[in-house]
Amino acid sequence: MTDAIVLNSFKAAAKILAWLDAMGCRKLPIDLDLVRQMLPETPFGRGTVIKPPADLTWGGSEGALVQNPHNLTEWGIFVNPKARAERRRFTVAHEFGHFILHRTAQSSFHCDKESVYSGIDTLKAIEREADDFASHLLIPGDILRDRTHGQRIDFRLLGALATEFGVSLESMCIRLVKYTEQRAVLVHWDNGFEKYQWKSAEVQKTRVRLKRTGDQQEPLPDTLAADDAIAQEWDGIDMAADAWCDSESDEITLREMKHTYAGGNRVLSLLILESAPPRADFRTGWEDEVTRDTFDRFIDNAQLPVR
Repeated sequence: MTDAIVLNSFKAAAKILAWLDAMGCRKLPIDLDLVRQMLPETPFGRGTVIKPPADLTWGGSEGALVQNPHNLTEWGIFVNPKARAERRRFTVAHEFGHFILHRTAQSSFHCDKESVYSGIDTLKAIEREADDFASHLLIPGDILRDRTHGQRIDFRLLGALATEFGVSLESMCIRLVKYTEQRAVLVHWDNGFEKYQWKSAEVQKTRVRLKRTGDQQEPLPDTLAADDAIAQEWDGIDMAADAWCDSESDEITLREMKHTYAGGNRVLSLLILESAPPRADFRTGWEDEVTRDTFDRFIDNAQLPVR
């Protein structure tokens, strides 16, 4: 690798996955402690030390990456100890993203829950990039593609995959929607109002528009999202797409799934729309293949952490 190569979240995660593969350690769930030990032996972290993750002892953050002011080669990762295990994993991977991509720009990163988990569009660019890195690292696209090929997409499949990959259902849904070739939309509701939505490339390309209820979006009438009597619908219910979308004709259908979290205040809605007419091919983002370069060959022969 040379300075001329510009890193981004996808390329950085793909390199790490390629090194793990060369070591025979590219297995699910991705071993983040091995990644932590490996990074200082690569150009991504040469001459540094990354301490094992420690409990976060201050409020206002879900995770943090901090440079030791008394030893500038040492970096520490801090994680909310009250978070669920899959949340802590995503936080650690998120902080790895900051370490690889952003540490030359600043010496500390304090990441709140929104920046670590949700992928909301208003996040700062570096937080979005760290989120993307974590998603690529924890949910390798080629494995996800193999697991979902020919499968009916629903919350049962995605829940099983989330367990296998060691991530949350929400993270798995976001990853799937961002890269599926189907027309898919994920909506996260918080206390009865839309918190965010993700649209697949096919949804954007076919200009699907969800109906609006006002400045603060509420669940639409005649949808599962609006039916408080239905907390879970993991298989999905078929309905006319125009119940959700003002861009679709009444001949188009969609399948709506619903997951309500404990407490009932947070809800995920996953919509799979009937296919639109044929369209030109385009990159979906599934492609995680990378070419091998001189640096890869160097890493194959370098002294890396042994498990």
